[in-house]
Amino acid sequence: MAYWLLKSEPNTWSWDDQVREKRTHWDGVRNYQASNNMKAMKVGDLAFFYHSVNEKRIVGIVRVVKEYYPDHTDESGRFGMVDVEAVKPVETPVTLQQMKEDPRLDGLALIRQSRLSVVPVSEEHWKVICGLAETEA
Repeated sequence: MAYWLLKSEPNTWSWDDQVREKRTHWDGVRNYQASNNMKAMKVGDLAFFYHSVNEKRIVGIVRVVKEYYPDHTDESGRFGMVDVEAVKPVETPVTLQQMKEDPRLDGLALIRQSRLSVVPVSEEHWKVICGLAETEA
């Protein structure tokens, strides 16, 4: 199993939206590196659901339920998407600032490549963040 972090603007698609819909396709990614990260996702992989923009915090966990396939919102036909389902909210949201200040999270892709909307998370970093979030995954 691999671990990931998916960013979403809460005014566009929030954790509450994800919970209400249960399952959705993660579309609209138009960055090649983020798209390549989605191509690497496998059914069963887990991802942190991160509210970007003003909140900048991890608020939940989702599971990949369908691997990469063409994104119906991409007229160019170059990009794809995956489907994810809500697993659970985190007990305590983890802010970007907390992650930046924790030396155990040095090298975290979210910090190194802050503009990417889909980034890998190492198993070690996953465990640290789950600990900060007071959440088992």
